[in-house]
Amino acid sequence: MSDSNGQGGPLAGLKVVELAGIGPAPLCCALLADMGADVIRIDRAAPSGLGIPRAGKTDVTRRGRPSVAIDLKNPKGVETVLRLVEDADALIDPLRPGVTERLGLGPEDCLARNKRLVYGRMTGWGQDGPLSQAAGHDLNYLALTGVLHAIGPRETPVPPLNVVADMGGGAMFLAVGLLAAVHEARNSGQGQVVDVAMTEGSAFLAMGCFGLIAADYWSDQRADNVLDGGAHFYRCYETKDGRHVSIASIEAKFYAILLDKLGLDPADLPDQMDRDQWPAMSERFAALFKEKTCDEWCEIMEGTDICFAPVLTFREASNHPHNAARDSFVEVDGVIQPGAAPNFSRTPSGIKGGPPEMGAQTDEGLAAWGFSADEIAALKAESAIGQQT
Repeated sequence: MSDSNGQGGPLAGLKVVELAGIGPAPLCCALLADMGADVIRIDRAAPSGLGIPRAGKTDVTRRGRPSVAIDLKNPKGVETVLRLVEDADALIDPLRPGVTERLGLGPEDCLARNKRLVYGRMTGWGQDGPLSQAAGHDLNYLALTGVLHAIGPRETPVPPLNVVADMGGGAMFLAVGLLAAVHEARNSGQGQVVDVAMTEGSAFLAMGCFGLIAADYWSDQRADNVLDGGAHFYRCYETKDGRHVSIASIEAKFYAILLDKLGLDPADLPDQMDRDQWPAMSERFAALFKEKTCDEWCEIMEGTDICFAPVLTFREASNHPHNAARDSFVEVDGVIQPGAAPNFSRTPSGIKGGPPEMGAQTDEGLAAWGFSADEIAALKAESAIGQQT
C-alpha cells in the first residue's frame, strides 16, 4: 500500500537544499521530507561515481523529494544553488571538509546570501581534527568510539550493519541539530554551521555504557556483560527449526515469567545476577530453546512480559501482525520499506513518493522554488542544469 497521505506534516513550510551524498545525509532528508519539509535534492549533472545506482525505485533513502541535476563545476550552476539558498531554511552538505568551499558553496558563501541559513555538515570524523580529511565508513567511526569493541562474540568485534554510526550517530543527529539551529535562527535572525560527526553521535548513543564503565559495572571483555550477550537472560537462542528468538528478561519480575515458561524452578537455579553462572545457564537455556520451533516459542512467549520477540529477517518484518497493525512498513512503487516515523496525532507525516530518476525533476523542482521557464531554459542552454552524458 502507499503511505502518501497528502497532508503537510509537522515540518510543512521548512525549506531544505540537499547536496547529493550517500548514507546518513539522504536518510536525514528522507525523514525531513516525510515530516513535510520541502527538500530539493541537488544531484550531479554527470555520472557521480558514487558506486550506487543512478536511478531506481529501490534507492529508497532518496524518496519524497525532487531530484534536480546541477553542474557544480559550472559557475552558473553554482549561482543556481546560491539562489536556492536565498530562499532556504537549511542546506545539507555531506561532502568532505573543504569541498563546498572550493566549489564556492561553503558556509561563508551561503550565509552571505542568507544570514538566517542553517548549514548542516555531515561527516564521519567532523570538520577538524587529525582525521578530518581521511576517508572512512561506519565501521571505522564505531571503532574509534569504543562502541565497536563492545559488539560481537568474545573472539572478534562484529560490524553491526551501518545503522549505528551512519544512521543513528549521523542522520538522526543531523536532523536534531538542524532543527534546533533552525528554531534558534527564527528567534535570533542568525544562521550557523552545524558540524555533525558520526563518531561523536555514536559515542553519545552509548552514553549509558560510559556510565556503567564509570560505575565499574562494565567489562571490556565482549559477551561478558548484561547487554552484550554475556547474560543468559539477554541474548538470542537458536530454535529447533534453525531460527532464533530474542530474550531480554533483565528485571527480576520478567525473569520469573521466563523461568516459568521454560518450566524451571527458581529454587533449583543460581541467582540471576551470579555472573559466574551465566555461561552454564546460557548452555542450559540453549538446550531448552532447541526443543521447540520458533513459532512454538512465539505461541508460548509472545505478548507476555518476558521481553521476547522472534528474530525476523528484513523480508519477514513487514508481515508480522504487530508491524502490520501499525502500518510500520509500506509499499511505495512496489518496494516494501519502512513507513514514516514517528507518528504524529494531528499533523501526520507521509511519504510524498518514491525515489525519482536522478535529475528527473530539474524543471519542476526549480520552478517550484521560483525559477521562471525562461531562466530554466537559459540554464539548460549553458549546460548548467540537467543531466549531462
